[in-house]
Amino acid sequence: MADDKVINLFQKKNNPDFAGYKYLKLTRDNNGMVFNEEKLLEYAQSCHYVVRVMRTVNNEVCLYNFDVPSENLSKFLQSFEGNTLKGKVIEVEKFIPKGSA
Repeated sequence: MADDKVINLFQKKNNPDFAGYKYLKLTRDNNGMVFNEEKLLEYAQSCHYVVRVMRTVNNEVCLYNFDVPSENLSKFLQSFEGNTLKGKVIEVEKFIPKGSA
């Protein structure tokens, strides 16, 4: 859902701030339609995320790519705070597996 239009809006100086993060509130989709909760939840269920994590193993820098379903993304990212998983999150990229949605 992030596109150049949204990214450009984040670069404006007067964006609101919540819990230390800038955000944009969207009330309609790109076609001007109000959001449908059921459709958004269905879409979210179909999403997976490739989470790229940098780790040093045996003095060698490695990049691990984790396939994380949307319902597990928050838990996965929190595991780095609690040191359950070690490494530095480099990138999070959304994808929809073939055959979903």
